Amino acid sequence: MADAPKFSAVVFFDLDGTLLRDDKSVAKTTVDALDKLRQNNVLPVIATGRNVFEVQYVLDQTGINTIVSANGSYVASRGQEIYAATIPEDLIKAVNRFANEHANPVGWYNNQGFAISKKSQDTVDNYHLLNLNAQVDPNFYKQNEVNFMFVFNRHHEQAYAKKFAGQLSFVRNNIRGLDTMLAGVSKKTGIEHLLRALNLTNAPSYAFGDQLNDLQMFSLVDHPIAMGNGVAVAKTQAEYVTSSNMHDGIVRGLEHYKLV
Repeated sequence: MADAPKFSAVVFFDLDGTLLRDDKSVAKTTVDALDKLRQNNVLPVIATGRNVFEVQYVLDQTGINTIVSANGSYVASRGQEIYAATIPEDLIKAVNRFANEHANPVGWYNNQGFAISKKSQDTVDNYHLLNLNAQVDPNFYKQNEVNFMFVFNRHHEQAYAKKFAGQLSFVRNNIRGLDTMLAGVSKKTGIEHLLRALNLTNAPSYAFGDQLNDLQMFSLVDHPIAMGNGVAVAKTQAEYVTSSNMHDGIVRGLEHYKLV
């Protein structure tokens, strides 16, 4: 994307527990701060474990048009795809078989939609919280490219990690299941793709996050910022700990670094 505008800095924002309030809304103070950020020639970027179709309302409300989604599995800017991981169908089938042995539902995702293998109380609760209508479609992965999966289980992360070592990576950011990406894919690698594509590898970089899937992102950027509601290890790895997502943590952090 050689025609991408030049920015003086770039700031990456996790969504759940970070840019979003607990009810999944964006505070007006946060929207106003993002407007000021752009006025100061700083690029705001969403960096989330969720997929584009799930968070389009956030992009619309905030005016952000650049995203690292699905924990780095799909990256786009100004409507143009920069990077997309594709999980091979044979590997998806292997996960499906292993999940079925443990009675675990599986969700298959791309940037436009998703489907699940079967319903359970955890799938119902999960998608109700996210305001998503989950359709059971066992053939979805055969008919659509899959960039990311979500394996519903509460206790089997070590079993999955051992079974698919070197093929897939699993991150628990939800008590109900595991974010599932191709091995080596993370928010960090997605951000690296983005920075190269937009010629921003030398721009000062900042990142706000609160969970385990933010740690690799924290290791890459110049200035990692943990939310006050974040997990302990995120706070330990942060350069600065701001207030919580319910108490203007984004605004306070941006003000601390004089970005707004």
